[in-house]
Amino acid sequence: MSKVPKEYKFLDLSDYGRPIARRIANSLKETSYTPIDVTIWFIISGLIGIACIIFGYYWAAAFFLLSKSILDAADGELARVKNTPSYTGRYLDSVADILLNLLIFIALWYITEVHFLYCFLSFLGIQLQGTLYNYYYVILRNSVNGDTTSRVFETDIPLALKGEKQKDVNLLFKIYKALYGVFDKIIYALDAKASTGKRLPNILMTAISTFGLGFQLLIISAMLVSGYKEYIVSFFLWYSLMVFVFIGIRKLL
Repeated sequence: MSKVPKEYKFLDLSDYGRPIARRIANSLKETSYTPIDVTIWFIISGLIGIACIIFGYYWAAAFFLLSKSILDAADGELARVKNTPSYTGRYLDSVADILLNLLIFIALWYITEVHFLYCFLSFLGIQLQGTLYNYYYVILRNSVNGDTTSRVFETDIPLALKGEKQKDVNLLFKIYKALYGVFDKIIYALDAKASTGKRLPNILMTAISTFGLGFQLLIISAMLVSGYKEYIVSFFLWYSLMVFVFIGIRKLL
């Protein structure tokens, strides 16, 4: 099951792992494994990838970071094939993503001579990129009767769905808001009317999908194995300026 109806699909450059993710989900459909289990797997894969960065095993780092990206898609796919949507899984997924991203940039600071401040700013930049991508994508999904587990505005604690505990949702929502709230507020301040505007054309959504975490991990992996580790931080710092370009294009439509 796709996040959006077939007629509204676009080429998502950050979602290259989806075919494998679907295979994983379908193989687990009749098992006792849950989407949360798969989320734990991607956390482990991400941590191994970070350790490989620190110790200089860049091809292994690329493998585990890209595996993390695939498993990141597989947990949602498994939730859909098992028809077990979950706010617990949705927030745990996002919390794990941002913490792993921070650790990746700490690892990049450790293995390069790039100043820690620039590494931290680059981390903030990729989070802002990802927030814009998710903001526009969630608006699209909600406007065309797509997946609604994610909400355009995460303001109130949602009611727990069947099979999850409200206390778990409450806790993870608070952590999610603490980590993502500032990015959500910045993007909303920059483009508050996006949810009431015209549906974005597929070509623009494809361009904005380069802000997706899967594509970001692909770029990091490619630069690591190509010997350009010192330029990863500066690349994402400069590419973050495209946030304003994409918002400007959206407002012109």
